[in-house]
Amino acid sequence: MNFFGILAQPLAWLMTWLYSLIGSYGITVVVITIVVKGFLYPFYKKQILSTSGMTDLQPKMQAIQRKYANDKETMNEKVAELYKEEGVNPLAGCLPMVVQMIIIMGLFTLLRYPLNYVHSEQMYIAVHESFLWINDLAQPDPWILPILSGVATFISFYMSSQNGGMPGQTANSGNAMMNVMKYGFPIMIIWLAKTYAAGLATYWFISQFIQIFYNIRFNQLRKKMAEEKMNKKKKKVRTVGGK
Repeated sequence: MNFFGILAQPLAWLMTWLYSLIGSYGITVVVITIVVKGFLYPFYKKQILSTSGMTDLQPKMQAIQRKYANDKETMNEKVAELYKEEGVNPLAGCLPMVVQMIIIMGLFTLLRYPLNYVHSEQMYIAVHESFLWINDLAQPDPWILPILSGVATFISFYMSSQNGGMPGQTANSGNAMMNVMKYGFPIMIIWLAKTYAAGLATYWFISQFIQIFYNIRFNQLRKKMAEEKMNKKKKKVRTVGGK
């Protein structure tokens, strides 16, 4: 069993257990997606807010880089001081991202090749059940799910890019790459969803649909953080002025 298979196995046990309670493979896929996204919420939140904090610091970091362009040691010291002053850890988003990818790839592998990881005769039949307009969840859905998945992916990526929440996004770099990701990735998802099992496409659509609401929540948190930071600066200015 490969690495992704090892990740998929615990999720296969969870899916088998959920199916025994629910009795519908399609609804089980929806439920397990919601469970996984709910579990990952704190990790998404930490990663997104960390990325947002780094994005907010870009103008100050660029000013330091210009000022100490010929003195790398001093520049690194000043950048470290900036991180400490602003309370930002540049590595804070790495662990959440790793945890997310491990779980997401495990679920992706499971739903792409469910019969490789479920060990129940009941589940062997279940993966071929119909769901809504889909006759067989083990077969690709030609258009509806792929288009829904692509649209949800575009909206999710668009919201993240607008809010400065995409990993690696800076004030003046990566714009071309961002546009490729924002427009190219949804198109790729549509193409892939037309070839993958409908169960996997269902997972991706539900996952991105939930992510849209996560992005709305993260945007609210970013605005709140920005307001709190601004209020602290105003308070500090008044305190200094009062002296």
